[in-house]
Amino acid sequence: MQALPGDGVLARYQNPELGLTPEQIEELRRVYGVDQPVWVQYLTSIGNYIAGNFGTSMQSGARVADLIVTALPQTLVLASTGFALAVVVAVVIAFLASFPPFGRLRGFIRTLPPLFVSVPAFWVGILLIQVFSFGLGWVRVIGATGLEALILPAITISVPISAPLSQVLIRSLDEVQEAPFVDVVRSRGASEWWLLVRNVAKNALLPTITIAGLLFGELVAGAVVTEAVFGRAGIGTLTEQAVANRDLPVIQAVVLLAAVGFVTINLIVDLLYPVIDPRLRREAA
Repeated sequence: MQALPGDGVLARYQNPELGLTPEQIEELRRVYGVDQPVWVQYLTSIGNYIAGNFGTSMQSGARVADLIVTALPQTLVLASTGFALAVVVAVVIAFLASFPPFGRLRGFIRTLPPLFVSVPAFWVGILLIQVFSFGLGWVRVIGATGLEALILPAITISVPISAPLSQVLIRSLDEVQEAPFVDVVRSRGASEWWLLVRNVAKNALLPTITIAGLLFGELVAGAVVTEAVFGRAGIGTLTEQAVANRDLPVIQAVVLLAAVGFVTINLIVDLLYPVIDPRLRREAA
């Protein structure tokens, strides 16, 4: 953004219809600090963040912190719902792809994750709107509120997230099923379903949880596209508008928020490892 010609103040206030003089525009650039060298702006931003000051939006004039607080709940609801749905879809795909009685369907089921990951999120959203809203009329898009307004966006954001989750879980299930203890449990008369759910799945969770933490960043990227398609007033829409208007304080705050959230989620995942895997607890002891 800094390397592009001009800045957010010029993009917002240089419109001749506003009637601002060059002196007034230059004064606004001075107020927002965009007339300073890049390294000065960088150090100033770092100092402001440490002090809890995220600056003021160049587009609306509102405090960036207030914009984030207003938009964040919408994105958190969408991200958590979409992620929970992605986990359900991934588990169903992985179990069906690993359950022996579904032998003929396993090859087809294993092609679903590559298909899901290759489909653009915006295309999925537009397709869902066309089929379930305009075509069948099951879910409203215009004027929808509450749960109804969350159904199609959550499905849209869950599709690209479920693909890598299911791929890693399938691979982990395949590796665990080749372990010697699986043959021992099977020789004792355990059914394939019992073996898969009670023994194999438990030992295959660790890599899946690892990739789940890494996929948190995908939720932020997916929310930008999904909220733009469905017109939701969240962090994604706020980011889209900030990029379009070169509103640098808002963009910096969103990037910082995403980075802190990403690091926090992965720290929680790392701390959960000993809770999930008893072997790690024994090694620590």
